[in-house]
Amino acid sequence: MNIMIEDMNEQMAKDILNWKYDKPYDFYNNDPTDNEEVEELLNGSYYALVNDLNELVGFFCIGESAQVPRGNQYGVYEDDLVDMGLGMNPTLTGKGHGFEFCSFIVNLIEQIYKGTPIRLTVAKFNQRAIHLYEKLGFVKEKEFDTDFAEFITMVKKSNI
Repeated sequence: MNIMIEDMNEQMAKDILNWKYDKPYDFYNNDPTDNEEVEELLNGSYYALVNDLNELVGFFCIGESAQVPRGNQYGVYEDDLVDMGLGMNPTLTGKGHGFEFCSFIVNLIEQIYKGTPIRLTVAKFNQRAIHLYEKLGFVKEKEFDTDFAEFITMVKKSNI
């Protein structure tokens, strides 16, 4: 899969909010009618990822947008790291594209934030993603609960 980065636009944001994941990953489904969610995706910290046919294959975000707000109560975001969030088009999940997709994002962030470790937050039930992140060099750091799920932060030390 050839991946390129694009600026997020309103149509892409709406397409992402309409993605529907199968159980148990339906946890990541959004409300496509929520204008606040569209605004979130257009806040400047989200980027679209497209293939060579200009089809939307995923997105990623950096900074506070990649954090689960409740984690602040547990101090999981106190260290000065680059937070990364991501999502892959559900038509591509579970088909062996995850390593290439995530590697593209991690490499891009490492080039921009040279020497700064990357942190991500993942739902604890998502063992498929956790296994992938471990293959990419992330290690589990902290855990915290919200009203709707348990989360783990994972950190990757920079290779640069």
